[in-house]
Amino acid sequence: MNSEDERFEIGDDLSGNLTVPSKSSRGPIKSSNFDTLDEPIRDTIMRDLNAVISKFRHVLNPKQKNNMLKEWDLWGPLLLCTTMATILQTSYQEDKNADSGGPEFAEVFLIVWFGAGIVTLNSKLLGGQISFFQSVCVLGYCLTPLALSLICCKIILILFTQTGFFFFLRIVISMLGFLWATYASVMFMGDSQPPKRKALVIYPMFLFYFVISWLVASHTN
Repeated sequence: MNSEDERFEIGDDLSGNLTVPSKSSRGPIKSSNFDTLDEPIRDTIMRDLNAVISKFRHVLNPKQKNNMLKEWDLWGPLLLCTTMATILQTSYQEDKNADSGGPEFAEVFLIVWFGAGIVTLNSKLLGGQISFFQSVCVLGYCLTPLALSLICCKIILILFTQTGFFFFLRIVISMLGFLWATYASVMFMGDSQPPKRKALVIYPMFLFYFVISWLVASHTN
């Protein structure tokens, strides 16, 4: 068999198998890439859902740093942002006749996505070896501790009469979420930044999560 026949044999199988000529055997070898066009919708949804849940687990236990960056998605950040905006939207307006809901929801959305974009742009300009959407994905998923802090603070607001003690407790919960979110984002993104400029990358991330944690701490019924 000449070289032209070999090249034809490599690309001849269109069913997803890769045929590679060798001296010993010429059997089909499965390609590492698989086609999802024929996959059942339920399997696709469950696989994506498991990937999102896995990223949440990595944020809560940020030891495997590279797993967060292999396959980025924005489903988790969108879910967290929507949840937090829905809870926070009633924290600024007490007038029931006012047009409540829209502006506050949009403000939280703007702070999260615009802030993540600015932090990502700063990282890229400083020479970060990470793509734009990978960075937004990490920053969005690292909102998980702050989202949990917001839920805890909301439960405290609902169940207890607010006193100085409970206000201090909400501050502590918010700060814990802030510290964990910052720590997780630094763990995931720290190695992709130039060592001499790492502090310049971490500082905007610090401000980003601090602003959101203040929204959580200042939230009232």
